[in-house]
Amino acid sequence: MPELPVDPGQPGAGEVTATVVVDAPVEKVYAAFTAWERQGEWIPLTRVRLVSGDGGEGSLVEAVTALGPAVLRDEMRVDRLDPPYEVRVVHCGRLLRGPGVMRCTPLAGDRTQMVWHEWFQLPAGVAGRVAWPVMWPGSKLSLNFALRRFARLVESGVLP
Repeated sequence: MPELPVDPGQPGAGEVTATVVVDAPVEKVYAAFTAWERQGEWIPLTRVRLVSGDGGEGSLVEAVTALGPAVLRDEMRVDRLDPPYEVRVVHCGRLLRGPGVMRCTPLAGDRTQMVWHEWFQLPAGVAGRVAWPVMWPGSKLSLNFALRRFARLVESGVLP
């Protein structure tokens, strides 16, 4: 597991999981997910760019989500790649911190189950205790929406 483990019992700790089945082979799904700078095509309101590296292990990826004047910058380091099955990142920004993992499982008929799981530590103290119950449902909804969009783009050949 990546560095920065998160204790779910801590105030402000969060965990979000989303799953989708993509009608495409595991290699194609994995390649589409790790096309970092194209993630903005399926993650709502988000621009993604490589800050350093080539997208492989050790690379720094920045995702900026903006809705009007509200901006959330998420910096993550690619911790481990196990093509075509797993990607591990560590969110290492000022606000969002903690590990994330995406796993691809091949299914019969050239289909792939993709599971995206994030553990994160929100700011501690009162802000964390208040933010967690408010942020989690939106994060869960947003992640599910993004994965459904991702599946459609991969299945239609738009991605990777």
